[in-house]
Amino acid sequence: MELETERLLLRQFRQDDIDAYAAMLSDEETMRYIGGTGDRMEAWNRMAGAMGHWQLRGYGLFAVEEKASGRFIGRIGAYNPEGWPAIELGWALVPTAQGNGYATEAAHSCAMWMFNELKLSEIISIIHPDNAASIRVAERLGEKFKTTWRYKEVETLVYAMTLADLNRA
Repeated sequence: MELETERLLLRQFRQDDIDAYAAMLSDEETMRYIGGTGDRMEAWNRMAGAMGHWQLRGYGLFAVEEKASGRFIGRIGAYNPEGWPAIELGWALVPTAQGNGYATEAAHSCAMWMFNELKLSEIISIIHPDNAASIRVAERLGEKFKTTWRYKEVETLVYAMTLADLNRA
């Protein structure tokens, strides 16, 4: 399963993503609001978990590749582990890819796929209240604050959108 935008390829994780993904997971600022940092073994476990999510749910996280360079720049996709309030659209990019509009570009493409292929009436994004950059991405997509949800002792923000919201954005 792959999605393509003007500048990005959203694809399945590959073994050769491990170094770049491990570097991303070791970056404190990148991982600050999304599960904390991890080492190479944690990167492997998260990649394997992402692949397993596809097997168990039929959807999941994509690795994000910059088409011009071929480099791995992050992950984005549909996320819905056991106990989650709904299917979430989540994203994370390496520091050098942040601030280029990549998150919004990839998230828009992925959201269209989620609405059209998964036949969802609503998509949520769960965001730490201090994560201003992710809130901006959510709002650019047409997501609006819906409610809060407590996860691991943190009161998170739940943003939500419909296909109509995405099309208006």
